[in-house]
Formats: sequence, C-alpha cells, structure tokens
Amino acid sequence: MAKKKPDHRDADLVLKLYELRRENVMRASRASIVQWLPRSFEDVVAITQPSHTHNVAWRQVSSYWEMAYGFARHGIVHADLLAENGVEGLILYAKLEPHLPRLRKEVSPTILQNAEWLVRKSPVAKKRMELVRRRVATMMAAAKA
Repeated sequence: MAKKKPDHRDADLVLKLYELRRENVMRASRASIVQWLPRSFEDVVAITQPSHTHNVAWRQVSSYWEMAYGFARHGIVHADLLAENGVEGLILYAKLEPHLPRLRKEVSPTILQNAEWLVRKSPVAKKRMELVRRRVATMMAAAKA
C-alpha cells in the first residue's frame, strides 16, 4: 500500500505537517517529550496516566506522529520522504521500543504501531533509527550521570 515514488502532493503534506509542528502548544509539547527520558517500564506507563505532568504533551506528540506515520502506512505520503523529515517521532519510538511488547500487552495493543511500521518498511527510517538509537542511548547515559 505504500507509495513507490513521492510527488508534489507528498511534499505539500510534509510541509503542512511541518507547519503544525510550529504551533506554540505543539512546540511546547514536543520540547517536553524530547526531554522526557523514561528509565523504566513504570516511567513509560506513568506518562500515559492523565494525572502525569507531561500526559497532555505525551498525548499530543504521540498521536501527532502516529497520525503522520499512518499517512505513510496507508499510502497517503511517501514513507521515505516522511522519514527524512520526521525524525522526532522516531526518537519517541526509540525511547519506547524496549517496552513495546509489555506496553501492548498491558496498556494498548496498538501503541506506536505506525511508527513501528515505518521503521520496518522504510529504508530511510531504518537507517535513521540506527542514529536515533545511539542518540537516545547517549541522552539516557548523560541523564544518569
């Protein structure tokens, strides 16, 4: 179902997604989630709870990237083009990746399914994930120090 070649409509959609990321509330939510460094499964589950300080940011950012990556999954936008321009969602995926099996069992069976699809199906996303995983590991190590 994925698109074989990007066209001008893909570029237009990627630009629209970029514009949405610049909105003030979204920008603040993105900053909050980029700084969030879960050290355990419990940290991940905690942010999914409405009482958590960063829950609103979590919901906004995770649903935004799942929506965007879903466009690629369903052939609306070219997956590689989106992966080139949407690495921030891959950072979130990398933070949760070690916990996904348990999260899907205990919290939501569909959590980050579109991000996972992108990482598995897009050669660009696969390559970017190598860098992102190292970046997240470095962030986690620095936070421990």
